[in-house]
Amino acid sequence: MSPSRVRRAGPATQTRRKAARTRRASFDRQTTETRIRGRLVVDGRGRYDISTGIRFLDHMLELVARHGGFDLTLRAEGDLDVDQHHTVEDVGIALGEALLEALGTRKGINRAGYFVMPMDETLAVAAIDLSGRPHAVIDLKLRVRRVGDLQSELIHDFFEGFASAARANVHATVLYGRSSHHHVEAVFKAFARALRVACARDARLARMLPSTKGLL
Repeated sequence: MSPSRVRRAGPATQTRRKAARTRRASFDRQTTETRIRGRLVVDGRGRYDISTGIRFLDHMLELVARHGGFDLTLRAEGDLDVDQHHTVEDVGIALGEALLEALGTRKGINRAGYFVMPMDETLAVAAIDLSGRPHAVIDLKLRVRRVGDLQSELIHDFFEGFASAARANVHATVLYGRSSHHHVEAVFKAFARALRVACARDARLARMLPSTKGLL
């Protein structure tokens, strides 16, 4: 009896399989007020290259990439001479649209995730459900108008824009703390880690949609 042969996948086949496993999306969102462009890799290594014109927002997005394990390249050009609102909200929308595209059918993902994040004296919690039903409840307990160079009231607009575009239910709250900077940073870190869990794939459910309705 002749020995059996094992066919090994060639480099091209391996590359195709790897590409199929990697969830990613490029985006270029343009309005009369802003242009947001870049690339999101869900199955990344936490690498980032970000510039929005608002340094504190850059820092928060860097946290999302690193703590979420996403690779994120993002450039934002907006009418900052008028206000920060359009830029902050549209960045959230662009990221949400990119995530929606990158996840595709959402088959095999956890769908929901939560994380409790301590940062020194501050404790924050975030919960996310990629349910197809957009909603955002954000409670930062801020008493200042600005955190760094970012207008604090716009942080809610960022999350609302993201939730709407990603068709996600996003809840984030600060339970207690003192530093406004820590409040915001803890929330973004908790958000990133909750999103990481929600996006993670479960091999047991690879071909199943995480819903009894059969639709997300």
